[in-house]
Amino acid sequence: MSVDVVTFGCRLNIYESEVIRREAIAAGLDKAIVVNTCAVTAQAVRQAKQAIRRFKREKPNARVVVTGCAAQTEATAFAEMAEVDRVIGNEEKLDGQAWREVMGGGAKVTVSDIMAVNTMRPHIVDSIEGRARAFVQVQNGCDHRCTFCVIPYGRGNSRSLPIEEVVAQARRLVANGYREIVLTGVDITSYGTNQPGTPRLGTLVTRLLKEVPELARLRLSSIDSIEADVDLLDALTNEPRLMPHLHLSLQAGDDLILKRMKRRHSRDDAIAFCERVRRLRPGIVFGADIIAGFPTESEDMFNRSLKLIDECGLTQLHVFPFSPRPGTPAARMPQLDRAIIKERARCLREKGEAALRRHLDREVGRTRRVLAETRALGRTEQFTPVRLVTPIEPGTILDLTISGHNGRQLLAA
Repeated sequence: MSVDVVTFGCRLNIYESEVIRREAIAAGLDKAIVVNTCAVTAQAVRQAKQAIRRFKREKPNARVVVTGCAAQTEATAFAEMAEVDRVIGNEEKLDGQAWREVMGGGAKVTVSDIMAVNTMRPHIVDSIEGRARAFVQVQNGCDHRCTFCVIPYGRGNSRSLPIEEVVAQARRLVANGYREIVLTGVDITSYGTNQPGTPRLGTLVTRLLKEVPELARLRLSSIDSIEADVDLLDALTNEPRLMPHLHLSLQAGDDLILKRMKRRHSRDDAIAFCERVRRLRPGIVFGADIIAGFPTESEDMFNRSLKLIDECGLTQLHVFPFSPRPGTPAARMPQLDRAIIKERARCLREKGEAALRRHLDREVGRTRRVLAETRALGRTEQFTPVRLVTPIEPGTILDLTISGHNGRQLLAA
């Protein structure tokens, strides 16, 4: 069977694409291209549409099926594309029945009310194609309503997998040779809200590390620092297999902008969290998401976001130029000129690149445990990329001495 699954967006989409591939092939789908879309920015949606047109030009006889967050939130727009044969929603894309219906014809659009979904089914995967690290989805959806974010309307409300299911998936992946697992979801620090006893993310992490002792490295995807629980901080302090790297959903460094975003933390909360965790786990590295040019953001407000990079000690930035998403409150706020947004994004990226270079400078001469992701590229425990001068088999973990860097990656013999 020939099913190409093209993935846009987050680690969660990468994981779900493995389920999609399995279910589509099992349903008998052939000569098909499945596009698993992202809706986080208007640019992500545009890129998906451009890719769909290109795929159809390159393979005019292939059936094109569009799914993912953008398909969920903008189903009609994708259905109106001449290149698209079917549009499948985020809940349906993991269901074998939906793929069997693709084979049997029927309506062009199969997208249900994602807000009506209140449970989460486990979807076991044996591997992640082309990846030396494996992902385990522990949570989906989000109960928060940040004013800029469309993702809750693409993913629904928060729901989680039972700890036992997560442990079973981790054991299976470790048995298949994976040394590192990344826990992923939409809002993983809200883990457990729909589970009996409402276990927190820290409980999950502690149980997983205890019950899968052969797992070498456990990593967390993006977290909301204000939701970090005591057990999670304890695990960061005492468990060396929980990697010393956190990617934080900060978004801005000005309190009024954070309030208008409907975030639940303040600037001081973010700084205090980084200082506290750095005391608990010396050597930990922080990355963060920051939005440039949110509506009403003044120059002074933006400068506070710039200063936050140093005050939190961030080393890895994901910068998002503000993009008004349909139906969100921020889309109705007074917008900044696109040229201003673009320039502020450039300044943030430049500041982030300088912070990364300082981090790379500090790493030279140190010995780091590196997981080879490809024969030429690995990651330290702090998630810093390492260019491997001597090829290493993917999945191998070695102690390597850092000999230098190229401004973006460490170099190791």
